[in-house]
Amino acid sequence: MAGIFTESVCSLLNTVPPGFVVTYGGLAAAAGFPRAARQVVRILHTQSRMRNLPWHRVVAAGGRIALKDPMAADLQKELLCSEGVQMINDGWVDMKQHNWDFSGSFPD
Repeated sequence: MAGIFTESVCSLLNTVPPGFVVTYGGLAAAAGFPRAARQVVRILHTQSRMRNLPWHRVVAAGGRIALKDPMAADLQKELLCSEGVQMINDGWVDMKQHNWDFSGSFPD
């Protein structure tokens, strides 16, 4: 399961376009394992640099920037803002505008 799940998560994350985000749980569910949000965290931690993943497009439930390291959280906010993602509060993404749902339709 781990290898297939990791590959699915990485492949799906690479389809999230600039200006959109997905939650850890949403990414896990799209990969076929809806209760594996924490495994998504592990995958991002171990695979992001090696695979050049757009890790900054993954947020916690409700759109919260969940990184504990303040410098990493600031970098995530900066990267998202540079893609046009709007924050509704400091550290929260406007999910009504920027949530990606893997429906297969590309944004206008």
